[in-house]
Order: sequence, then C-alpha cells, then structure tokens
Amino acid sequence: MTETAKPAADEAAQEEALAVRDLHGIKVMVIDDSNTIRRSAEIFLVQAGCSVILAEDGFDALSKIADHQPDLVFCDILMPRLDGYQTCSLIKKNPRFAGTPVVMLSSKDGLFDRARGLMVGSDEYLTKPFDKEALLKVVGKHVPMRT
Repeated sequence: MTETAKPAADEAAQEEALAVRDLHGIKVMVIDDSNTIRRSAEIFLVQAGCSVILAEDGFDALSKIADHQPDLVFCDILMPRLDGYQTCSLIKKNPRFAGTPVVMLSSKDGLFDRARGLMVGSDEYLTKPFDKEALLKVVGKHVPMRT
C-alpha cells in the first residue's frame, strides 16, 4: 500500500464506522415477498441499531407506512399484486412521504431496471443478494446523521 493510499483507506474506514454508529434509532421499512431477504435485512439492520418494519408486498407496505413513518424504504421490484415500481411510485406521490428515500432491490442488475426505478422516483438501486456492508452503507448515505 502506498503512503497516499493508506490515509484514504483509514478515512474510508472512519466514515464507515461513523455511518454505522449513526444508524441507531433510524426506522427502515423492508418490502420483499421473500422471507429470506426480509429476515436477512432485518438482522443486519437491527444489529446496526435500526428499527425495522417488514412488509410482504406493496399493499402490506402501504397499509403500514403511515403508522410507522420510516426514514428509508427498501423495496423489492418483483412482487405479487403490487410490484416495486408501483409501490415506489405510490410512496413518492404521497406528499407526506415524497422525501422518504426508496431503494429498489432486485436480483437483476440491468440498466433498464435501474432506469425504470429512477423514473418512478427511487433514490438508489441495490442488487440482491446484498451483504451487511452494502445494506448499511446505503442507509448511512440516504438518512441524515443524527446528533
């Protein structure tokens, strides 16, 4: 490692530690029809101090979002009844939740899927399967730091 690369690596590690520390008290909704994905995300987020609201599909999420008012929403794209694009669009069209970051989750990593997500108002796109670091990094990026 070069002398210039080491400080950059140290800075990145410090930023990551700060992002994880600042996740305490953040409310995150995870919408996915896969029990495995919901539970994995829940474990990672709870370990970082987040409060987690789980929803099996878009209808379930829309019935819970007003009561829980999450700081961030992770939304699977391929779901029965109401897909992720429709769910994201409905969340973003509601003035009360228009500013709530929505991160699309998908096993596909195509340009079309990303573009369609942006068209309905999503703030980011995370490919499944994700690891703990990637999930927490997204939360830290989209939710303002709390003092």
